[in-house]
Amino acid sequence: MTRRVAVLFGLGALGAALPLPGAEGPGEKGPRKSFEVTTTQRVPFLPGGTIRLDNSYGYLTVEGWDEPEVEINVTKSTDRFYEPDKQQKAGQHFEQVRVLAERRSDKELTISTILPVRNRLFTSVLPLRRIIGATPLQPQNKHGVTVEYTVRVPRDSRLVVHHDNGYVWVSDVTGDIEVHSHTGDMIVMLPDPGPYSIDARTRMGSVLSDLTGKSLNQFLLGTRFANASQAPARRIYLRMGRGSITIKKGPPSGPFGKD
Repeated sequence: MTRRVAVLFGLGALGAALPLPGAEGPGEKGPRKSFEVTTTQRVPFLPGGTIRLDNSYGYLTVEGWDEPEVEINVTKSTDRFYEPDKQQKAGQHFEQVRVLAERRSDKELTISTILPVRNRLFTSVLPLRRIIGATPLQPQNKHGVTVEYTVRVPRDSRLVVHHDNGYVWVSDVTGDIEVHSHTGDMIVMLPDPGPYSIDARTRMGSVLSDLTGKSLNQFLLGTRFANASQAPARRIYLRMGRGSITIKKGPPSGPFGKD
């Protein structure tokens, strides 16, 4: 057998061993995909109380309704794609990101997002490997889980939100509204003309409003919008780190869509 014939024979054997385009190899079990899980909980809660959402992140929607209870619908999804046989691993990550509702009194309800804590030790070591200091850190770890919340609250509730990053939508809540968010977009739909006392501010981003008021640019980056009323008014206090705030008029009480 000449060298040329041997080379051609070797290439032919290698081509026969390769899988056809689109065919799965012996270690593959199907295309990768994202997993998700949805839970719903309901808590009896009378109108006129205070509802707090702490440490939420991702997509948060809060809507007012006429029921004497709070409904918390949470969808957790992976922000990456896994092989089908990794569904159990994804489920373990879902369990480590918890959303808990706690009634602190008849007039106060707190909905908290609790993330797993990962301890780390940073040490300083001498040449003789003697440890002279250790600093424990406890960074929060989302484990690649994105959360989407839909929270329905009695319409006449006072709302206080501390959101990490993502999207916040508030609609049809007639009580005082206070929302803090680090990064993302915030839209607040006010269900009737007021009167409102509005104080909205971004460190880096814009504030747009359907209501009349004074808008000021701060250091060419952030924006502040204020609308003070002389009469007793509902307080709307909005703060955004990096992102935008939009304040819009909605129809007088009642559900309405986002379109």
